[in-house]
Amino acid sequence: MKILVGVSNRHVHLTKEVYIKIFGNDSLEVERILDQPTQFASKSFVTIKCGEKEISNVRVLGPFRDYNQVEISRTDAYKLNVNPLVKSSGDLDDSLSVTLIGPMGEVNLDKGLIIANRHIHITPNDILKYGLSDVDKVCIKVDGEKGGILKNVYLKPSEDAGLRLHLDTDDANAFGIKNDDEVEILIERG
Repeated sequence: MKILVGVSNRHVHLTKEVYIKIFGNDSLEVERILDQPTQFASKSFVTIKCGEKEISNVRVLGPFRDYNQVEISRTDAYKLNVNPLVKSSGDLDDSLSVTLIGPMGEVNLDKGLIIANRHIHITPNDILKYGLSDVDKVCIKVDGEKGGILKNVYLKPSEDAGLRLHLDTDDANAFGIKNDDEVEILIERG
């Protein structure tokens, strides 16, 4: 089964409350629509800071969430001199603290800094359609000059999912993958 790829750069998901604290207003302005329904890249950017290290121009994604989360790559983690866990989006247990700096102030989050796991957005109907009901993760075959196999790619079912593999920039660069490339799902059964 073939699937399209979406490459995800570092970004933040914010609650409306935190957004207001660091931006001073209560609405996210849409820059562009993303590949998942209702999701968009906003025109807002923050600086993320861990200790004395920081990365600026980190995009805020919308819409607002009921939790605050900062997703970075392993390369970003080296720059920030931290070692965040690889986690599923929304699973913030044991995640690292981080400071967010915006034009109107800063907020110290007790948790929320993660490296997002490789995942496939997929509907429950597509899970059945493609015979994936007895697996929670798959492998991905990448063709091309830097091709290979990506292991531990988790299924992320949602009723309104747009079928798409999401990778961070480190994974994409390692395999020479860009947005909208096509890769193949390999099912490994026990």
